[in-house]
Amino acid sequence: MKHFPIFLAVENKRIVLSGGGDAALAKLRLLMKTEAKICVFTENAAPEIHFWAADGKLTLTQRALTPGDVTGAVLFYAADEDAVEDARTAAIAETEGALVNIVDNLADSAFITPAIVDRDPVTVAIGTEGAAPVLARAIKADLEEALPAALGILAKTGKSFRHAVDVLPMGSKRRAFWSEFYFSAGPAALDAHGEAGIHPGLEALLDKHIMTAPKAGHVDFVGSGTGDAELLTLKARKAIDKADVIIHDDRVTVEVLELARREATIIDAGSDDAAALVIAHVATGAHVVRLKHGDGRVNAEAATILAAGVSTAFIAGICAPDAAQIIPFPVQTRNFASPFLASEAI
Repeated sequence: MKHFPIFLAVENKRIVLSGGGDAALAKLRLLMKTEAKICVFTENAAPEIHFWAADGKLTLTQRALTPGDVTGAVLFYAADEDAVEDARTAAIAETEGALVNIVDNLADSAFITPAIVDRDPVTVAIGTEGAAPVLARAIKADLEEALPAALGILAKTGKSFRHAVDVLPMGSKRRAFWSEFYFSAGPAALDAHGEAGIHPGLEALLDKHIMTAPKAGHVDFVGSGTGDAELLTLKARKAIDKADVIIHDDRVTVEVLELARREATIIDAGSDDAAALVIAHVATGAHVVRLKHGDGRVNAEAATILAAGVSTAFIAGICAPDAAQIIPFPVQTRNFASPFLASEAI
């Protein structure tokens, strides 16, 4: 990763752009979606820039950029579409402390602008480090279709309600509330009563979750297969994504572990007693994933956990690249319900 993706705070901060042609227009259409103070310097501004300036959306100075014009700005765009002029203005901006983007000049730019899906305040940024803009636009089009326009309305209302939800404990109980709001209760309230109905729906939903007893802990035994994250089953990916705690062996790959939520606790079992770790975390009400390399068989360990009365599920990993080579698990299970207990741990 040559470019680290971040979201930069620009509210009430200066963004300066030099240029007045097509390249400038393309950047300005995007920048005007922000709450930044946009300043444009050019001797030859397109009619649209004059219109936006008259409408108060930006400040237009009709001359070439000179030293001192970029002081205090957080970002600078060199968009004069002339290599010599872009180099001159970029040098001024770098001296005056702004991050610099030279349009269509990846090598000399300090940052790049990604393709953006805007569902304010939900924003999705897509970057290919300049390698495949067409691919970025295709991904953007897919996401625009997948994310409903109403998502921004739900997110704004949810943001205003976050402090009220602090009464719910961190972890699975709070996530269950927000999951139900964004994917069920919120859209239903919006459809039935419009935007005015979302907040009352949130209050009713919060009361429901306050009164709901916390769920007991649970463990999913998940096989990571060959270690190729793309070969994980859909069920395995969902379990990893939902986990509060992931306890893994040392053969599980980084690519598989990166599927976990950032908030999840990730533990390398190493030589520790993995069964004891699982039982201890489940006792706190956590959703635990016991992640094993290969197909996920954990004979003695699973027997100990089952004997402790822990709620358990088993999700096999795919070990062979050719599905036709996969051998079904034996039926005999040593008196336990799972086929994972039919052979020794891998």
